[in-house]
Amino acid sequence: MCFGKCARYIGYKLLILAFLCIVANILLYFPNGETRFASEHRLSKYVACLHGIIGGGILIFLPAAVFIGLEYDNCCGCCGHENCGKSCAMLSSVLAAFIGILGSGYCFIISALGLSHGPYCLSAAEQNWVYPFTNSSGGYLLERDKWSECREPRNIVEWNLTLFSILLVLGGIELILCSIQVINGFLGGICGVCCNREEKYAC
Repeated sequence: MCFGKCARYIGYKLLILAFLCIVANILLYFPNGETRFASEHRLSKYVACLHGIIGGGILIFLPAAVFIGLEYDNCCGCCGHENCGKSCAMLSSVLAAFIGILGSGYCFIISALGLSHGPYCLSAAEQNWVYPFTNSSGGYLLERDKWSECREPRNIVEWNLTLFSILLVLGGIELILCSIQVINGFLGGICGVCCNREEKYAC
């Protein structure tokens, strides 16, 4: 299998994952479809980190675009050699992959922190807006009977749990794909873009 085709396949997968991350992050701003909690700044501080929009989204679009263009990249010459343009392009894709690793890693870490810290809500016990599960270190996730402690927004625990979990998984998959491209880029740059050694690339 061509290294360029592998990179292109990874690129298309990353585009889909980045789009899903952006959608999931936007939904975190509107629990139950309501906008007032965002306008009143009564959402978890981890929602405002934009980890799905910036980390899992925008910072993934760049490497995705680079990877997709690799199979048809006809850049000519490098280091004085006429036919090594594609190998240089594959090696340069490693830099784009590292950008993707940073973005997906950010998305993954913030999502994990958001799950561990719990939602910001109106506590039935304290009659105030607090993080009622902040000291549980994520233990509240297994204690469903305690979720009713959050009075507003309604079902905020389920809402945050679902979307932060989705972002955690998506960020993890993006991280794996970008890491694969680091290896693919090195192999493609060192061994040549196509497995067929007899293939020539005309400029």
